[in-house]
Amino acid sequence: MTIDPSDINMDPPAIVIKNLTVSYGPKPALLDVSLSIEKGVLAGVIGPNGAGKSTFIKAILGFVKKDTGSVSILGIPAEKAKGLVAYVPQRGAVDWDFPIQVKEVAMMGRYGSIPWYRDCRKQDWELVDKALEMVRMSDFRNSQIGQLSGGQQQRVFMARALAQGSDILLLDEPFAGVDAATERAILDVLEQAKKTGRTLIVVHHDLATAAEYFDRLILIKQRVYAYGTPQAVLQEELLSEVYEGRLKIFAELAGRK
Repeated sequence: MTIDPSDINMDPPAIVIKNLTVSYGPKPALLDVSLSIEKGVLAGVIGPNGAGKSTFIKAILGFVKKDTGSVSILGIPAEKAKGLVAYVPQRGAVDWDFPIQVKEVAMMGRYGSIPWYRDCRKQDWELVDKALEMVRMSDFRNSQIGQLSGGQQQRVFMARALAQGSDILLLDEPFAGVDAATERAILDVLEQAKKTGRTLIVVHHDLATAAEYFDRLILIKQRVYAYGTPQAVLQEELLSEVYEGRLKIFAELAGRK
């Protein structure tokens, strides 16, 4: 879909969500969510299981039908801005038995920029190689994706998103099920991507590391309870309300002694 130049705000936020409601059957997964996310942040989406975190990401991408509300990406209606956003799904959503090499998975990130009538160019492969290097998977470029460990597979899908060249990256639980070394490697990639000016929105389940990993947090349980710095969001009263007493809250989560 062609983007009309008149749709472009010269200095818009990365993502603006207004009055967004998404339902699965009679129950809303997201309820009247309004939020503006500035450019260049590394933001974690936190909340209890079933709070709507993944639905939040999918609603931004247009993967789920909205009951009401709107989403804009860099000032452009989300439905016109697909090329501006890259997505890294949960590992469980991917068929890892499909016979494809690492470099071919990463090249999928370039497909939106390649017309159907032309093959991948040298420049496309250079971007793929750069993305694989960034996630420390260059040595595996000719390996079958199914032969890799879970953490390596996650990093390859991050390379695919980086190769797309999008300004905004949305990641759904990238740290789930990986070892400590891979978790550190993924975090390094996120921090490098942020330094290039990208905006990153990451679904995350571990409150103990949220303050360390992210410079902004989005606290969700159907609606957005808070958005801001970890110190502002990781407040005992807020967490008690959202997690309904099921979470033992430590003062140090909010950076307090």
